[in-house]
Amino acid sequence: MKTVILCGGQGTRLREETEFRPKPLVEIGGKPILWHIMKTYAHYGFDDFVLCLGYRGNMIKEYFLNYAAMNNDFTIALGNKASIRFEGEHLEQGFQVTLADTGQETMTGGRIKRIQKYVDGDLFMVTYGDGVADIDIRRLLDFHHRHGKAATITTVKPHSRFGILDTAADGRVQAFAEKPQLDGWASAGFLVFDRKLFDYLDDDSTVLEREPLERLAQEGQLMAYRHEGSFYTMDTYREYLFLNDLWSSGKAPWGIWR
Repeated sequence: MKTVILCGGQGTRLREETEFRPKPLVEIGGKPILWHIMKTYAHYGFDDFVLCLGYRGNMIKEYFLNYAAMNNDFTIALGNKASIRFEGEHLEQGFQVTLADTGQETMTGGRIKRIQKYVDGDLFMVTYGDGVADIDIRRLLDFHHRHGKAATITTVKPHSRFGILDTAADGRVQAFAEKPQLDGWASAGFLVFDRKLFDYLDDDSTVLEREPLERLAQEGQLMAYRHEGSFYTMDTYREYLFLNDLWSSGKAPWGIWR
C-alpha cells in the first residue's frame, strides 16, 4: 500500500529553519522530520512512499539520491574504472520512495491529484510532512476496514496555545491553566482513503481540507479515528526546539522503532 506524504509547503512560520530548506528536511536529533514519519509507517510494514514535492523539492531529491553514501561507510575507486562499494547496510534497505514534483504553488488536494498515477491500489494513506505521532498504523487501518467508508482522518485532543484564565467580574483570577487540553477533536493527518478520493479532486487549486473532505463528510463517507496518544507538529521554532529536546532526552514517544 502506498503512503503519500505532503512535502510541498513553504513552512513560513518556521522561517528560521525553512528559509534555506523545505520543512520536511528540518531535523530532529540529526534526522529530518520526514525520516521520522517514514520510520513510523515502516515500523508497521508500510515502506512504499510517494512524496509530493514543491518548495525546494530538489533538496529532498538530493537527500534520497545521496542516502546510501550519507548513511554508510563506503570505499570509492577513482579514475577510469571508478566504482563505489558500501561497507555495511543502513536500516532503510527496503524503502521504496517515489519523488514527484507537484508544483510550487499547488494546494494539498492538487498535489494528491497529481500523483494519482503512482497509486496502484484501491486504498492508500496520506499524511503531512511536519507531524509525528505514536500512532498504531495497523489499528488505524483496521478501523478503516471495519467502517467501510471512503475516508478516515486521525483526530487528537488539541491543546490551547494560550494559558486559560477563569476570572471574576472584578478581574480577580480564580484559576489559571497553562495551555490546557480543549474539548473536541482536531485533525492530525494520518489519513486513509479509498482511491475514489481522486474523483473529489479537481485541479491544482483544490485544498484537500476544504471541499473534498467537506463533501465526504456531508455524504457520510468520512470517519474519525481517535488517537489517544501523542501528536506533535513542527510549525514554529519553539516547537522545533521542543521536539529536539524530547528526542535527545530519550522521551520522544513517536520513536517506537528505537
